[in-house]
Amino acid sequence: MPNNVHFYEPSLGHGLPHNPFKAIVGPRPIGWISSQDRDGRLNLAPYSFFNAFADTPPIIGFSSAGYKDSVRNIEATGEFCWQLSTQTLAEAMNQSSASVEPEVNEFELAGLTPRPSRVVDVPHVGEAQVVFECRLTQSIRLEAANGKTIDNWLVLGEVVGVHIDPTLLSDGVYQTAAARPILRGGGPADYFEISPDQNFKMSRPG
Repeated sequence: MPNNVHFYEPSLGHGLPHNPFKAIVGPRPIGWISSQDRDGRLNLAPYSFFNAFADTPPIIGFSSAGYKDSVRNIEATGEFCWQLSTQTLAEAMNQSSASVEPEVNEFELAGLTPRPSRVVDVPHVGEAQVVFECRLTQSIRLEAANGKTIDNWLVLGEVVGVHIDPTLLSDGVYQTAAARPILRGGGPADYFEISPDQNFKMSRPG
């Protein structure tokens, strides 16, 4: 690495026009999360800190900056759904990110259809080609290295139901690029799309 590398300690600031952390850890899958409170009021919101963490049983998780409606609802009901964000649903997903009051239904705001789920009580986005129905396993308030709690919550859930559009299966194998999933980049408005021409094969050694 060259001696003129840009180095910074995050606690002291990065000295750049835009924080590079999210751009470096990217692109990231989008945690497009539907939830509802105990009174049945729906919430739909995207989270750019999202991923899968186990496959047996399947566990996914997202992190929320601030104790937002999604976290509150999931802790109250123990359930949520994740929907795959795709190119055709990009604008709707973006609309659902608006900062609105808890009584505002983001499904209606984004022009989406809430469809009943099969295992959990939380509805999911009817237009989504892939949906995970989830039950809460852990909700964790994150801590800094010094042990001080920070205003971020990690929500983990076991996937108890999976919906897949059959057009995304070829000979029984899920085709990742077929849905044109979008991922969050690092800039203020940067997203990326997965397309078939970006695919390459690499087998594990041994």
